Amino acid sequence: MTVAPRPPHNPGLSPRRRSRLRAVQFFGLSLAALTLGGFAVLSAPGTAAPTATTGRGLPQFTLLLAGRDIVYCYYRTPCKNQDQRTGLLQPPNTDTLMLVKVDGTRVDVLNIPRDTNVGDFDPRQSPASQKVNSRYWSGGPQALVQAVETITGEHVDSYVIVRTDYVARVIDALGGLDVTVPPGGIAWVDQAAGVNLKLPAGQHHLNGEQAVLFLRVRKGFGDDYGRIDHQKQALTQLAARLKSSQGLKALPTILGGIGHGVETNADPKLLTTLLPELPQLKLTFATLPTQTIRGTFNLAADREALARVWGKGADEETSGAATPLLTDITVRIVDASGAALGPVLARALRTLGYSRVTVQNAPASGEASQVFTQQDVRAANQLSATLGLPRLQGERFPVEAGEVGILLGTDARQSLAALQALTPTP
Repeated sequence: MTVAPRPPHNPGLSPRRRSRLRAVQFFGLSLAALTLGGFAVLSAPGTAAPTATTGRGLPQFTLLLAGRDIVYCYYRTPCKNQDQRTGLLQPPNTDTLMLVKVDGTRVDVLNIPRDTNVGDFDPRQSPASQKVNSRYWSGGPQALVQAVETITGEHVDSYVIVRTDYVARVIDALGGLDVTVPPGGIAWVDQAAGVNLKLPAGQHHLNGEQAVLFLRVRKGFGDDYGRIDHQKQALTQLAARLKSSQGLKALPTILGGIGHGVETNADPKLLTTLLPELPQLKLTFATLPTQTIRGTFNLAADREALARVWGKGADEETSGAATPLLTDITVRIVDASGAALGPVLARALRTLGYSRVTVQNAPASGEASQVFTQQDVRAANQLSATLGLPRLQGERFPVEAGEVGILLGTDARQSLAALQALTPTP
């Protein structure tokens, strides 16, 4: 198998920026990836084998969470039987794949790009048939599970497959999604499937149907890696709502998904065992490192790099490194809280020892507050732990080496409420 550096989808990006788009992406403290699929399994029949437990009786298991398309039988007409596999207008695929590894209160989530090749590339076969996103429809959930096991080398205990219409119902139940569309806007029109998403640059509040299209579109975000990045930003926002009173009201919609947009073999006891531990969960996200297979759009998984950047391997790589000095890091605060929390946070950080802190005002935004970085992961982790905010790679807010960013959304009025009690003087 011959691999080559991944070509950019946006020729205007610099080589360094393109390498950043390929870099492994982490962030913590998001419960949405586990909860959107996890709450749904509470009422599932549960055919998976019993899972192991830690010394404290907490579960240890690996779950595959996948999002699949709605199938259409005629022009703009969804099939009555969404499990139908013949007579389709076009075969559907799985657009989103996440491998969730739970070990007690530690949860590691791996995003798998849809174009990842399953095993070694075979030039005698169709490139499309070798992509992981085609396996669910060609062979069902078990074929998808086997493909993910081949790609990652991890054993998968159970799966949760969710349809886009189910995700739309959940987002509506949670009050929609606040997003910021990048310069140039987004336009995705597919007359056959009835898709007509046109969003100019700027802030938007989307309903469930619009939000699903926004989370699936690649144009405007560079490539599949850019799409994965803004999916993570959306998950962070939904996670905060799931933990609120609005999330409790949405439980009937979430729990009603089994057989109506959710397919799973997961044991319902898994989540009930984990529920009391949700506030203590430590979550991290990573994206599978890949290289483009020469002459195709397929991606070859880099298993060696994966061992260094996901799960406990990532800890081993950085555990011996020295903690960055606070004076060596520049912190850039983007204040979209609508409550002038940026200057107050800047003073607090300077008191902690961060000597280089800048504040940039932005229109109030419902996007989730977060810490973003490109290269300085340990410094970002330090800020993330101090503020209790999720951390991820900054696609919308590119930062340079030695710089860590903080986005304050309107949710910071609650999550960082203590800042409002600080006096206006240092």
